[in-house]
Amino acid sequence: MNHISTKFKRAIRGASVLLTALSLLLIAILGVYDYLIPDRVSYFGGESLPVYYAASAHVDVDEMDEADVCQVQYRLFDLLPVKTAKAESYRHLSVYVGGMPFGVKFFTEGVTVVGFSDLACDGKTVNPAREAGIRQKDVITHVDGRKLADATSLTEAVEASGGRPLSLSLLRGGKTMSITVTPALTDGTYKTGILVRDSGAGIGTVSFIIPESNYFAGLGHGICDTDTGALVPIVRGTVVDVNISGITKGQSGAPGEIRGFFTPHRTGTLLGNTECGVYGILSELPENCPKETTPIALKDELREGEAHILCTLDESGIGQYAVTISNINRNAEGGKCFTVTVTDPALLEKTGGIVQGMSGSPIIQNGKLVGAVTHVLVSAPTTGYGIFIENMLSAAQTPEPRAS
Repeated sequence: MNHISTKFKRAIRGASVLLTALSLLLIAILGVYDYLIPDRVSYFGGESLPVYYAASAHVDVDEMDEADVCQVQYRLFDLLPVKTAKAESYRHLSVYVGGMPFGVKFFTEGVTVVGFSDLACDGKTVNPAREAGIRQKDVITHVDGRKLADATSLTEAVEASGGRPLSLSLLRGGKTMSITVTPALTDGTYKTGILVRDSGAGIGTVSFIIPESNYFAGLGHGICDTDTGALVPIVRGTVVDVNISGITKGQSGAPGEIRGFFTPHRTGTLLGNTECGVYGILSELPENCPKETTPIALKDELREGEAHILCTLDESGIGQYAVTISNINRNAEGGKCFTVTVTDPALLEKTGGIVQGMSGSPIIQNGKLVGAVTHVLVSAPTTGYGIFIENMLSAAQTPEPRAS
């Protein structure tokens, strides 16, 4: 009897160990597939969703037909659910690849607070704006209910206040709020003690142009305020031609830049500024725009290995330079989706790697547009980041493309 009881206990222990092992294995499998399968998968409409290591997508076909974004469940061997993700549909699209420089001049929505300047008032140091609760990165849009046109409008309203309290409407973290500020008299003039900016300009590289509409996107990252680092809320802007005048070579700890100057020739309108780049409409195609279009590739087609970028470094025009792609993060939604390392001797000789002004340079792999250069690593200028081209397309709110 004891012998049977001992065998039974051993069997129970064995089953328990096996069950624990299977549970741990299941947890490990779920963890691996949660990593392997992106939170957002992409596919071309009318084609199958991507399969990840024997895990295929299951979705309501009607739901796929009705929306560009739908929820899908991935199942291992069509049985075991391993992850739920969002699937985004894209249309086959061929574009003119960029590589040419462009300049932007823009005005912001309201004025952005970039700093504070303390005031001397009645023998004391004061700062009415800071004391009222205004913070750096706030965007002031109205004074006493009147919309601000520019920084000059704010200065005039403050100086004409006579010291009475002013009601300021501002944006902070996407929320609208109201703050009352009482200007202080200093050196015979009423002031609030804030430093603001209402306009700016910069140089970047065109990533792609959509045929027929001349809709373009560039930079691969947003235009951010140099003082606050916040995305600039652009309300209007123009696109102008740029002549390259020289290059400051990048070094470790000191990123280089492409130097240039704006020409009087206006070439388009800037429509938006997003975390994934700027976009707008060109009034005409650039002279060096390619005659043939290039198909886009979604992120699942991108592979680690060789690719090339297109950019303009001097008056000779657009050049093609070899790079390698690595560290692909298919979950990335911003501008740092993979690593780009410059390997081309000619580019390394001219620039030292990736420099400011090259942001937006299109990346071509296997004959398709896969992304664009976005940032440089300050400590290692030969290396930077790239963005998936689909991220730029989604953020740019591009018009309905033709099916190809």
